[in-house]
Amino acid sequence: MNASTQLPVTGAGTAGPEAVAPVRAEPTAPAGPDTAVPAGTDATAAGRGARAADRAAQPLRADCIADSAGGLTFDITAPQGTRPVWSAALVLSPRDGGADEELRLPLGPNGSGCLRAVLPSTVALPEGRWNTYADLGDGRGPQRLLPGDTDLGPLVGRRPLAGIGRLGVRIPYATRSGSLALRSWLRGQHAEAGDVLVDAGGVTVAGRLYGAALGPGARAEATVHRGGPETAGTASRITVPLTGVGPDFAFTLPSARLAERWQGGSERWDLWLRVAEEAEPVRIARLLDDVPEKAETVSHPVLSAGCPSGRLRIGPSYTRDNDLTVRVTGDGPDGMTGTGGPDATHGPDTTYGPDGMNGTDGTDPAGS
Repeated sequence: MNASTQLPVTGAGTAGPEAVAPVRAEPTAPAGPDTAVPAGTDATAAGRGARAADRAAQPLRADCIADSAGGLTFDITAPQGTRPVWSAALVLSPRDGGADEELRLPLGPNGSGCLRAVLPSTVALPEGRWNTYADLGDGRGPQRLLPGDTDLGPLVGRRPLAGIGRLGVRIPYATRSGSLALRSWLRGQHAEAGDVLVDAGGVTVAGRLYGAALGPGARAEATVHRGGPETAGTASRITVPLTGVGPDFAFTLPSARLAERWQGGSERWDLWLRVAEEAEPVRIARLLDDVPEKAETVSHPVLSAGCPSGRLRIGPSYTRDNDLTVRVTGDGPDGMTGTGGPDATHGPDTTYGPDGMNGTDGTDPAGS
């Protein structure tokens, strides 16, 4: 993953009610020698009004700089003539939350014509997607920010310190409507996926554990996504041993075991790490880089495997939340096997989102 000076565009759908465009006003031409000024109008006041209208018409852009600890700095080029006030703030608003859940970061001067806000790694930002606004304290209310230049290099290959208690990840991105947004994760224990290998034996995953240590009975688990929690039983879970040295772990999910459990269509197997015999499972995901949504940008080879009713395609993929999964799909049209297996719920090329939903129904929360 390489950082760039242009944020990735993610999300689907058209701009909805939350896709608030930057506040604009029709510019008024500044008073000149040939401009008729109504009687009783102060020319200086008219000029000030024109300049204010020009400032209102300028969209605000924020440059984003990441640090190796996971913090972000936002630099906003303020409209000419802007005078910072004590109440100015960069506002982070959750896409699915209320105004009382907003996070306001002080927005202060940083050199001539520039305002700066900092989101330190020590500030816990709840997991989700966040819209960004600038409230300049000028009475016009928060304005939606557009993305400027970015430096996300420190996020690539990031190795958080051990014993920090929680793992916070924030990745800025450009929405389809062109606005600046943040995707954030906040996890206590986290299993970071590293190299993922697909070969004749199955899918091998190597990774690193944060916030916990491997103990007796540690293992990897794959849980099939066929419906609600009531369908998850022993027949819906595959357990495999893992190897571990310190925080590093590795395991192989055999293709034969996936094939023998296949019940038709396109099945999604979620990958988990259980750090000890009685421990709660930890979701395996890839978060420590600069890619906010890997479902559409990261691909892996697909393995062909046999089953009693035909051939299957088996391959790892990521959800829209960057969780690692393995998909098992019949090799025929719409997920059916070549010998007339059951119809698929999703076609073989479905890209899965959170909770197993695909991203084609217009409900993707990152769309605007």
